[in-house]
Amino acid sequence: MAVNTRVLIGSLAAAVGISIGGGFALSRSDDSENAAPSTAQDDVTITSSGVYAEPGIETNARVEGTPLADVKLRDRNGNEISTTTLTGQPLVINVWTTSCIPCTRELPALAAAHDEFGESVRFVGVNSGGDTADEARSFAEKYGVNYETLSDPNGDFLVALGISGFPYTLFVASDGTIVAQKGIELSLDTIRTTITDTLLSG
Repeated sequence: MAVNTRVLIGSLAAAVGISIGGGFALSRSDDSENAAPSTAQDDVTITSSGVYAEPGIETNARVEGTPLADVKLRDRNGNEISTTTLTGQPLVINVWTTSCIPCTRELPALAAAHDEFGESVRFVGVNSGGDTADEARSFAEKYGVNYETLSDPNGDFLVALGISGFPYTLFVASDGTIVAQKGIELSLDTIRTTITDTLLSG
């Protein structure tokens, strides 16, 4: 997972203090202190009835159950697009960069999910790697993406959502409520299941 140092700097400062004592190990325990650390699996998610359990250092802010932040993004023509105009139907927002290898690997899965659910679910890619929306769109098209691509040139979307790592995907209900978030590379099966369980279950 690629890391956004702008948002992560506070977490790194805390980690330094821990590592001085001779190194540190990251682990999660659900039932006991001796539980094995979780591995990176793409079936970890947040849902309205679930618990946040992201592999690796938990640095992304928990936003499940909150309204999608109102942020101005830019389309491929340089026009400002408010995130509030993206809602009104089930929505999948994938935040990525062209330099993020896991982001690139999951683009075909997102493209396939769009082909499958595009009539009932809106897909939007938000590029936060400094590329223009046009550059990001051209790059994504190489991996089969034909859904809308916007850019976050100043990182405003990252800051508003507390996003520290890529790739990162939000699943947003028609009323603008974030119903699931994922901070890891996703497979088509996971995207499909999350859409079915959180966006189309009602």
